[in-house]
Amino acid sequence: MTNEAVTGKPILVLGGTGKTGRRVAEQLRAGGHAVRAASRSGDTRFDWYDESTWAAALEGAGAVYMVDMVDEPVEWNPEESVRSFCRQAAAAGVGRIVLLQARTNEDAGGKSLIGSEDEVRDSGLEWTILRPGWFTQNFDEGILLDGIRAGEVRLPAGEGKEPFIDCDDVAAVAVAALTEDGHAGRVYELSGPRLLTFGEAVAEIAAATGREIRYVALTADEYVAELVAEGVPEDYARMVADLIGQIRKGKGAYLSTGVQDALGRAPRDVSEWAKQAAATGVWDV
Repeated sequence: MTNEAVTGKPILVLGGTGKTGRRVAEQLRAGGHAVRAASRSGDTRFDWYDESTWAAALEGAGAVYMVDMVDEPVEWNPEESVRSFCRQAAAAGVGRIVLLQARTNEDAGGKSLIGSEDEVRDSGLEWTILRPGWFTQNFDEGILLDGIRAGEVRLPAGEGKEPFIDCDDVAAVAVAALTEDGHAGRVYELSGPRLLTFGEAVAEIAAATGREIRYVALTADEYVAELVAEGVPEDYARMVADLIGQIRKGKGAYLSTGVQDALGRAPRDVSEWAKQAAATGVWDV
C-alpha cells in the first residue's frame, strides 16, 4: 500500500492522552495531518471494553496508532479484543496500523506483554511494530515522579542497565510509520544512545535539578509489599516487579537502532532530556 491510500484521512490515535499517544497526536498536528485522538474520557471516546465506541472512532480513518491494555491492571485477551478491532478497522477502510508493544518477549506476572503482535500481523493491514525500552518520562510523568520529588527512588532493578528512551523519539518513529512509505512490515526496537543503571539515571536527574536524589535497590518482595501498602492490587504489583526484575537480570541491556533506522538520526540522550525536564519545574519541591 502506498502513502496515498491514507493521505487526507484522519489518523486515529488510541491512548491519545497517554505518554506516547499525546505526543503522536501533537507531532501529527504539527505536520499538518488530521488527527482523531481517542481515549476513555476524550472528545473521541474509545474503550477497549466497550465495542460500541469503536465504530465512531474508526469511521473514515486511514491509519491507526494502537496502544493496548497490556500494562494496565486488568484482564486482557488480545486474541479477542485486538482481533475484533483489526477486523473492524479493515472493514472501516483503515489501511495502516502502528502498534506500540513491550521490548521484552517474556511474561510478567504470568501475563504476556506481546499478545497483540500476532493479531496485528495477521490482520491484513499494513503494519509496523514499535518496541521501546523504558521511557525517560516515567521519571517526570509516570510511576517514578513521586520518588524523584521525595528524593528517593526505590525499585527492584539492582544494577541492571536499560537504554532509557525519550517518548518524543518514540512518537517521532510512530509518526513516520503512520505518514510515510517504507515502514510496512518493520519491527523497530527503540532505545536511547546509552545503557544506564537506575542509579545512573537518577544521578542525571539529580545533576539537572541540583538536588540530592538517590536510588535504593529493593528485592522484588520488598517492592511488591510497598506497592500493596499503597493500595496497588497485588497481582498488578507483581507484574510491575517482574518487569523491573527483567532489568535487574540484564534482559534489556542492549542498544538497538530503531530510531536511527526510521528517522536517520540519533535518539536523545538522558542528560539532555533531564535538563529540559528540570527546566519545567516538574521536580521542584
